[in-house]
Amino acid sequence: MHNFFNTPKTSRTASTAVVLLALLAMVFSTPAQATRIKEVAAVEGVRSNQLTGFGLVVGLDGTGDQTTQMPYTSQGLANYLQQLGITLPTAQASQLQMKNVAAVLVTAQLPAFARPGQAIDVNVSSLGNSKSLKGGMLISTPLKGADGEIYALAQGSLVVAGAGAAAGGSKVQVNHLSAGRIPNGAQVERSVPTPLQEGNSLILGLESSDFQTARHVAQAINTRFGAGSAQALDGRTIRVNAPMEPDARVTFMAELEELPLEASIASAKVVINARTGSIVLNQAVTLGPCAIAHGNLSISISNTPNVSQPNALSGGQTTVTQKSDIQIKNEPGMLIQLPAAPQLADVVRALNSLGATPQDLLAILQAIKAAGALNAELEVI
Repeated sequence: MHNFFNTPKTSRTASTAVVLLALLAMVFSTPAQATRIKEVAAVEGVRSNQLTGFGLVVGLDGTGDQTTQMPYTSQGLANYLQQLGITLPTAQASQLQMKNVAAVLVTAQLPAFARPGQAIDVNVSSLGNSKSLKGGMLISTPLKGADGEIYALAQGSLVVAGAGAAAGGSKVQVNHLSAGRIPNGAQVERSVPTPLQEGNSLILGLESSDFQTARHVAQAINTRFGAGSAQALDGRTIRVNAPMEPDARVTFMAELEELPLEASIASAKVVINARTGSIVLNQAVTLGPCAIAHGNLSISISNTPNVSQPNALSGGQTTVTQKSDIQIKNEPGMLIQLPAAPQLADVVRALNSLGATPQDLLAILQAIKAAGALNAELEVI
């Protein structure tokens, strides 16, 4: 039995890569479930809208913004007090103490079909140098859309999932304290019209452009509702004839979204995260025969200070010099032949035979793709 705990660090890293790739093979080898139309397409124009606004959080325990560094905090508070009928002289407004007040940006998503009076969640993020928003309350903040119109009003106490303390120059913090959330913290004041009830047809938009999926969606709709009910316009959009009555159209869409689709093979893709070293392959990835040689070159440089002390009465000065030690280690790279791999499990097995770390696989996969032996699209995120 192989003893994992007594293996070198590089071997353990390689073993971790082997385990991760094996798990991916197990995931992709499981039978795929039937896909519904609602999981790959949505009605064009029926979507959420982004809202944003500038606000103030009050009631902080001395963790707000500093007036000298954040002038927009005092200006925002002066404008708010002026709306309440309290006008401050300019000199006094600039001298307001803001340790209990913080300027924030408020964001929210206005869902489709939202009506006036409906409550939505909002996110609150510090705009200045506030140390913490914990315990604060957001005062009335208008939330505007891309057109500059006000669609919601936000107000309420913040929920900040964190804690922190500081004393004597030391600081302890758990989680993030400069951002919070207010559940149901905004009330919708204006609705956004949607094209669901307009015209005698609807446009379905696929999540990703694929001609095969568009054809399958049109075929499923025509099979259920009759020939000519749907027409694929391109690789992303499908025109669907829908009833004119609102209630009948809603019923029609409810049945349409639940229609199962014929399974189609996804395009082969390898997604690489260069920052974390993560690699994800889908089930369509195949590998052609190739030969690989990969070695590691490491250079280590260390500096050791040496003190030169002159003799007594010599008139010299004590100097400090640096002694540099440079070590170069070049691991040999053996030429390994990889056979053709028509399935994902074969690809994983071939990559495991290299014994490379995830960081090494980043370079190896790119080189295999450049050589034309990797039948997949490489996407670096």
